[in-house]
Amino acid sequence: MQNADGITSQFPLLLQASSAFQASNVTILIIITLVLLLVTAIIAGAETAFFSLTAKDINYLKVKEQSSARQAISLLEQPKLLLATMLVANTFINIAIIITTNRLVATIFPELDKASNMLMFFGVHVVAVTFLLVLFGEVLPKVYATQNNMRMALFAAPILKTMQGVFKPVSSMLVSSTNYIEDRLSSKSMANISSEDFEHAIEVTMGHSATKAEVNIFKGILKFNNISVTQIMRTRMDVSGLEHDLSFAQVKKHCLDTGYSRLPVYEDSLDKIKGMVYTKDFLPYIDDDNFDWHTLIRPAYFVHEGKLIKDLRHEFQQKRIHFAVVVDEFGGTSGIVTLEDIMEEIIGDIRDEFDEEDNSYKKIDEYNYIFEGKTLINDVCRAIGESADIFEEVRGGSESLAGLILEISGKFPAVNQMVNFAQFEFTVLEIDKMRIQKVKLSINPELKEEN
Repeated sequence: MQNADGITSQFPLLLQASSAFQASNVTILIIITLVLLLVTAIIAGAETAFFSLTAKDINYLKVKEQSSARQAISLLEQPKLLLATMLVANTFINIAIIITTNRLVATIFPELDKASNMLMFFGVHVVAVTFLLVLFGEVLPKVYATQNNMRMALFAAPILKTMQGVFKPVSSMLVSSTNYIEDRLSSKSMANISSEDFEHAIEVTMGHSATKAEVNIFKGILKFNNISVTQIMRTRMDVSGLEHDLSFAQVKKHCLDTGYSRLPVYEDSLDKIKGMVYTKDFLPYIDDDNFDWHTLIRPAYFVHEGKLIKDLRHEFQQKRIHFAVVVDEFGGTSGIVTLEDIMEEIIGDIRDEFDEEDNSYKKIDEYNYIFEGKTLINDVCRAIGESADIFEEVRGGSESLAGLILEISGKFPAVNQMVNFAQFEFTVLEIDKMRIQKVKLSINPELKEEN
């Protein structure tokens, strides 16, 4: 009797312990469900954010020093692997959500987990899970990512980088299989269209035989949207400016020597630009050596080196200016860019009566040229009659001939050292203060025919 009374007296305690355990399980399951929903929301938002980034956004990410920006660029370099990682991770997480919510509903509503109530259990479960996944796992994050794609991409980059490492075996297998199917189904990739195919397409589209100049203009138009300021600017080493403390007589002499119509004004160094002057403004005071020319200084227009030239052209038109100072992410001066530089990307070199003829290179014969090291690679290609993308695989991030030689050799060359690539042989003729000044470019006609 005493034992029965003892068990009866302990029964409420057992019920309390069971209720506490059940409440603890429910809390844990709710937390797990919320965490899984958060992760699937991040993946859904990241998918929208990453694949809605424009070329301008990607250029901006490239100049950012944050680790998340570098991770975002690394992910975008393999878009197929990124998408496969998102899909695989999202599938696994959705399965985990279904299992967790199934257990959660069964714990909260145990009476539904009976044969007679299976239909109601199925209905509650499907409605609840579908509502949660669609609203919080798809709609809300994608709406947010559409409005804040850059912020979402930076936030999700570290998480996706971790997931890419976890799911890489499965994702790589999916990418390989899709590549195999694409290779089988597509007879020819649009990315591998040759220059000859491109020119033929232009001729067919235009309805007549297009000249080389016309083809180059069309190529310039197609590439125009993806070119940044840093690719066309004149670097600071080639910028001619006016020191702020010069006298007017010195300023006039400097203007005559350079022949430029617009000049930046700096104090101490080019990193401290005070403004700019138009040489035409000096004409009324040309005979007065004591004139205070500083009163003619105009505000300078600054642009970031990652800005796309299509946007800069639009700003030049709106503000009615032709000249901008290019700055890096730390505020230092990288160089200058003009409206003429932008237009040359479409129509080629613009030469006027003040330009010196062939000042950047000298043609010895059909297969030998001498170039200045600072000559742009695109200008070198035009001079030797080659396609602008012939050095694409070895040029890296360099824009000048000197930079191309450094990329190919992998080290700083010595005078008279030869560097070879395909049918081209580069001989360094002159170096001044660790800068390649002159280069001899020779073309091997036999190798040219082979290539």
